Amino acid sequence: QLQLMESGGASVQAGGSLTLSCSASGDGFSKYCMGWFRQAPGKEREGVAAICRDGETHYLNSMNGRFTISRDNAPNTFHLQMNTLEPGDTAMYYCAADPKFIDIWRRLLPSSYSNWGQGTQVTVSS
Repeated sequence: QLQLMESGGASVQAGGSLTLSCSASGDGFSKYCMGWFRQAPGKEREGVAAICRDGETHYLNSMNGRFTISRDNAPNTFHLQMNTLEPGDTAMYYCAADPKFIDIWRRLLPSSYSNWGQGTQVTVSS
């Protein structure tokens, strides 16, 4: 089990950038699959980006290259760099992790992850 804590959420203008970070405490961080998810009011939680120990990254199609996920195994953190932010990116952002090797087609599904952070708010104004 990992304990996860997000940071970096803020209010920004459209076109701006933010970097979200997720720090993990616990053993075996390098073996975990990591994901970033977001949930806007009245909408379902959706996967934004994921990275597993094979190093492959996966993104929600609509990101159009604006977001980048990365991980630092020492210390146990992973990040979401978000560029060219749009009002539609406004949501609570959550980091998640799971110790199993998640199949590629399931890496952006919330149900694939067993450890979750509390969330950090991102608000993008036009």
